Amino acid sequence: CGSSISNSSGTLQSPSYPGSYPNNADCVWEIQVENNFRVMLTFRDIAMQRGRCQYDYIEVYDGPLHSSPLLGRLCSGSFPTYTSSSNMMTVRFHSDSRYTFRGFQAHYSSIPADHNTSLLCLPDYMHAVVSKDYLQSQGYSAQMVTLNDSHCKPTVTSHEVIFNIPYNGCGTVREENDDTINYSNMIKVTSSGHIIKRKKNIHLHISCKMLQNTWMQIMYVAEDTRDVNKNQFGRYDVNITFYDSSSFLRQVHDSPYYIDLNQNVYLQAYLHSSDPNLIVFVDTCVASPDPHDFNTLAYDIIRNGCARDSSYTTYYSPYSHFARFKFNAFEFISRHTLVYLQCELVVCRFGDYSSRCYRGCINRSKRDTSSAEEKVKVAIGPLQLREESRQSRNTG
Repeated sequence: CGSSISNSSGTLQSPSYPGSYPNNADCVWEIQVENNFRVMLTFRDIAMQRGRCQYDYIEVYDGPLHSSPLLGRLCSGSFPTYTSSSNMMTVRFHSDSRYTFRGFQAHYSSIPADHNTSLLCLPDYMHAVVSKDYLQSQGYSAQMVTLNDSHCKPTVTSHEVIFNIPYNGCGTVREENDDTINYSNMIKVTSSGHIIKRKKNIHLHISCKMLQNTWMQIMYVAEDTRDVNKNQFGRYDVNITFYDSSSFLRQVHDSPYYIDLNQNVYLQAYLHSSDPNLIVFVDTCVASPDPHDFNTLAYDIIRNGCARDSSYTTYYSPYSHFARFKFNAFEFISRHTLVYLQCELVVCRFGDYSSRCYRGCINRSKRDTSSAEEKVKVAIGPLQLREESRQSRNTG
């Protein structure tokens, strides 16, 4: 019932299809294909409660669930095809507690987007590429392409003009809204040195929008006759590393990391971004012997910002891009050869005290449907008990 999907093509279907789907289902599939590709979704079968799609329905969104336009809501009738404007699409299936039917099946695939221009929102800079073939088709040369800040020069290859534009320089403008941080700049293509201008100037408007953990990348061409929009989505670059003491000076590079029972285990989460006005928060950390399954057999160290293990402690960090904490190696590791950790981290604006990063422990009585939109998942490990510790424990 729902998942995050990164394959280039595949099939979606309601739970138990072609059998009857369960009551009170709420499934969300988040499809994210490669940069500069789009998602095409075609429905092959729909058998649900008919009417005005109030009770059982499928919704298709042009990007993330909570911040994107609705492409369509359906429950019966024809088998439509939807195409995203970016490399991301979300499909939601909902059923109520009354009637149940066969459900739906759909096929998705990735199709190439326009190759005249492309944009990647990387952790430290915006990577914008303009095709030289496109420039020549419009009557321009690579020498006519500049940024708003003309001191920041592009790299020109045999086929492309490439700009690496930092978030905190080269004229990049930062704007904050209720739930987004927007970084924008503009690439100009102008004909100069002529008193009479016969060609239109081209303005490539570039924008990277941050939604707590999602980069939404936009590039559009403003001309007198047409606008071309480019949207991409990506994820924050966040990692977690082990350290050997509470001074956090020496990183542990061993894999697996051999530890003693009840030994203090020190970890540091690091957000890789050139924007200094962001903060990272450790929301959840779970231990499991299976690196691919953190649900079946798992031990909560911290959940929704609430410490579940009594040894869990946080440490002061001199930088907002770091979050430091520790716990003790526990009984769990004495019963399993290897133990892995999966932590969910939240990225917020520094000083935004209404955001998740500043709310601390939140006890949820039921599943928060928006939580998946706010978190970055990072896995680390394995941890392994030292052989002498295992032998002494067995002897005891």
